[in-house]
Amino acid sequence: MSDACDIKRVGMLFSGGPAPAANAVISAAALSFLNSGIEVIGFYDGYECLEGYSEDHPLIEGRNFVRLTRDDVSAIRNRKDIILRTSRANPGKPVGAVNELADAKRNAKLRAVYAALEAYEIDALVSIGGDDTLKTANYIKELQNVVPGLRPIRIVHLPKTIDNDYYGIDWTFGFFSAAHFAATEIRNLGADARSTQVWYVLEIMGRKAGWLTYASGIAGEATRMLSVEDYEGTFDARAEAEGMIDLMLKREEDGRHYGIICIAEGLADHLPEDMRPQTTDEHGNVKLGDAQVGRVLAKEMERVYLERTGKKIKVRSKQIGYEARCAEPSAFDVLLGTQLGVGAYRALVEKGLTGVMVSVEDQLSLKYVPFDMLIDPDTMKTRVRFIDTDSDFYKLARALEYQGMLSDRTTGQ
Repeated sequence: MSDACDIKRVGMLFSGGPAPAANAVISAAALSFLNSGIEVIGFYDGYECLEGYSEDHPLIEGRNFVRLTRDDVSAIRNRKDIILRTSRANPGKPVGAVNELADAKRNAKLRAVYAALEAYEIDALVSIGGDDTLKTANYIKELQNVVPGLRPIRIVHLPKTIDNDYYGIDWTFGFFSAAHFAATEIRNLGADARSTQVWYVLEIMGRKAGWLTYASGIAGEATRMLSVEDYEGTFDARAEAEGMIDLMLKREEDGRHYGIICIAEGLADHLPEDMRPQTTDEHGNVKLGDAQVGRVLAKEMERVYLERTGKKIKVRSKQIGYEARCAEPSAFDVLLGTQLGVGAYRALVEKGLTGVMVSVEDQLSLKYVPFDMLIDPDTMKTRVRFIDTDSDFYKLARALEYQGMLSDRTTGQ
């Protein structure tokens, strides 16, 4: 460790939904710090305990945090569970703009987090998580600029989401593992569909973008894939069912009375108002899965098919979601997660950075993206990376659609 390095103790936490290769990130980061003589405190359950900290309610070692050792983080890179556990606690949720960070009511939970880090003499924080976790990391950085007298605590963020909708990085760890798992499910159900001559509508996890739906659909050889990028405004399941029945009838002409349609979970948020999900979890996140947008489309397909043919059919629906988040991590995701973990150490200790997200480019070459390139300065929201419908990735999915339908589009029939 450089004599110039002022970091003696690092805090680390994982927040939001699980993702394959999470432990590869934790292990690589912790080992890098430990090898340089820097103590590592792992906080359990994301921000859940930190945001409730006070002098009257201190954190309890073994229950709320752990002093990570080499034994704790060795040979864990392929474990499916997350050794630090996780939660969706979001201490920055009441804050909507930088000028609100100084509001004592709005910043109370953030101040509690900061007080906990101060109490346990944390010099730098490694934040691992999704868009809400990135926002919180940025708030903790900015809090030091608007609240006088706070001891500087450096912070770096490592991007995590199986949805792969992060700006500043091409692929997020866990994405390919989740896509592989979902693709296996699609192929299994595809065999069932062929054997029983039925159709499936599979709802794939993905709150805002369609990366996982398209990747797993391509790898799983789905018949059709639909996501938020395919629609402007409302997703009208009733109207979409008409197009699906066109597809079904065209395949029947070829003797194919079966198929697999993959639909992104995020389309639930684009349903008409009367069909949109209303329930939220304890942290205020809308439960998109409760809307069962795949089931909605399946029921509409059954209705339209009956109207147009006079025959009843069964369109089966199934959600593929939580089980993909702790799938067996692929070698690529372990490599990517490991490099990001090492990148946290290099950003803080070797380069003296703060307020950056660790990323990679080319062949896992590290780069460090400032928070202000990822977050809207007015709304303080993170930017969502949708699939560009003019990209070759999107065109790949479209090229693999049922060829009979594609020829009709080409000729205008």
